[in-house]
Amino acid sequence: MIEASRRDFLKQAAATGAMAWGAGLLLPEEARGDEKLRGDIRLGLVTYQWGRDWDLPTLIANLAKTKVLGVELRTGHAHKVEPGIDAGQRLEVKKRFADSPVTLVGLGSTEEFHSPDPKKLRQAIESTKAFIKLSHDVGGSGVKVRPNALPKGVPVEKTVEQIGKSLNIVGAFGADYGQQIRLEIHGGCARIPIIKQIMDFATHPNVGLCWNTNAQDLEQPGLEYNFNLVKARLGGTTHCKTVDFKDYPMQQLLNLFVAAKYHGWWLIEAGGKDPPDRVQALAQQRVLFDAMLQKAIGSQRSAIG
Repeated sequence: MIEASRRDFLKQAAATGAMAWGAGLLLPEEARGDEKLRGDIRLGLVTYQWGRDWDLPTLIANLAKTKVLGVELRTGHAHKVEPGIDAGQRLEVKKRFADSPVTLVGLGSTEEFHSPDPKKLRQAIESTKAFIKLSHDVGGSGVKVRPNALPKGVPVEKTVEQIGKSLNIVGAFGADYGQQIRLEIHGGCARIPIIKQIMDFATHPNVGLCWNTNAQDLEQPGLEYNFNLVKARLGGTTHCKTVDFKDYPMQQLLNLFVAAKYHGWWLIEAGGKDPPDRVQALAQQRVLFDAMLQKAIGSQRSAIG
């Protein structure tokens, strides 16, 4: 059971919007220290594709080898870090990460809060709470959820409000455990104006957005406009298919993140067919990302004179 003093501290931190960098929200200017130019953007992996069939020791070893030093463990994959594991197994997972250079960024659930069925909605909320407890126990800093659809026959406004209010519930619960709720911009709710409406209801400061490099981001008036609509609510994780994904202006996006002084993780989801050697491909992503980040920093330096 979490000590009351710790729980009270986390509640207070969430209420003021000043949770630690591990929670990942954009930090206020006075808290950024010397990182006034670039923020702190780090490269990691979602196990969604390239890491789906690596067990936990293999996953950690491959990430350490490639210096891609953060990971979000998506549910259903070979790592087997799931809510059903017992206390001893949770401690073992936590120790594996603690003994490595790899950060467990958090857990990627598939929980969603759009269903008009009250029973399904309650189940989704309770399942999210189980992932929150698990992430706390294994040393993560947050749990990914998703909106995920706008059901037919239900007014959009009603669904948007339901998702937002559900996020407030799990956001408050997560704050007790030091776990940020990260809403992946996904599925039928992926248009940024819809996401903004959801976040207008999701007022709890422990709820952040996981930018997801969707095609909808590029809808008129364009990427920069859409990014600016929600940049104040960005959470500790961003999903990118690959850092050099050809169908998305990745350099422009990274420039926007640097200009926003973002603190958090860019996590590779990958896309399309697997490369012949996923470890080698990850190492190449590390090199490409570093070069892109330096370019983004240079652009920001020029912009501010």
